[in-house]
Amino acid sequence: MKQIETSSHLAEIYVGYKTKPKQKDLPKIKSSQDAYEYLMQVWDENRLEHVEECIILPVNRQNKVLGWAKVSTGGVSSTIIDPKILFQIALKSNASAFIMAHNHPSGNKKPSDHDITLTKKIKEASNFMEIELLDHLIIISGEYYSFVDEGRM
Repeated sequence: MKQIETSSHLAEIYVGYKTKPKQKDLPKIKSSQDAYEYLMQVWDENRLEHVEECIILPVNRQNKVLGWAKVSTGGVSSTIIDPKILFQIALKSNASAFIMAHNHPSGNKKPSDHDITLTKKIKEASNFMEIELLDHLIIISGEYYSFVDEGRM
């Protein structure tokens, strides 16, 4: 049997996450309104009506926000939300659950057929991964649509 050499040609994979604030100081999400307010603190409002973007809020078991990450940036009418990227962020942050959000630059907060299909797909994957999708928000200037509040999840 041939012996495998340790090689500098192989990439080392490192997985780590460290919060800067103490757990007790992390903001807690209790409702879609809380999630919206937190998202508006990190969303670039100058881009809200310019290009479509997706942001994820990974949370721990107490629904405390571990941080935020931009998943994608698209064009005027769409952005590609790759579930693999979304789950990389959730896994890397050791999240128990997450909230995803994207904006509609058009100002129409109603979900498209694609939004509905994508939410179902990510919800199914989140059940399998045991990292719960708590909600999907569609954000427009001054308002939002919550899939949970509207009974769509």
